[in-house]
Amino acid sequence: MELINKAYVYILKCNDDSYYIGYTTDLNKRVLVHNLKKGAKYTKGRTPVVLIYYDEYENKSEAIKNEILLKKLSKKNKVKYIEYNLTKDKKMIIDRINKNLEKNK
Repeated sequence: MELINKAYVYILKCNDDSYYIGYTTDLNKRVLVHNLKKGAKYTKGRTPVVLIYYDEYENKSEAIKNEILLKKLSKKNKVKYIEYNLTKDKKMIIDRINKNLEKNK
């Protein structure tokens, strides 16, 4: 049986209202690491961060390609992208991840 390694591109909203975009194979853990100030340099001084969006990909290389494309968008277009693509199911998962962050504070 072949193991499938899903990858995610995620968008965090930082405490200064800026966005951070990254990729990971473990969404829960990565958001927690950012809030522990052990994530990216960019988010270290901008905690707490909140997950506001993610996309799931079949592999890391696909995720990285899309991460690069998202990073090139203006903030206004990132907001439009999120609004257009945020499904009810994704919203439920995002809410659950953010609730888990609250428990881990």
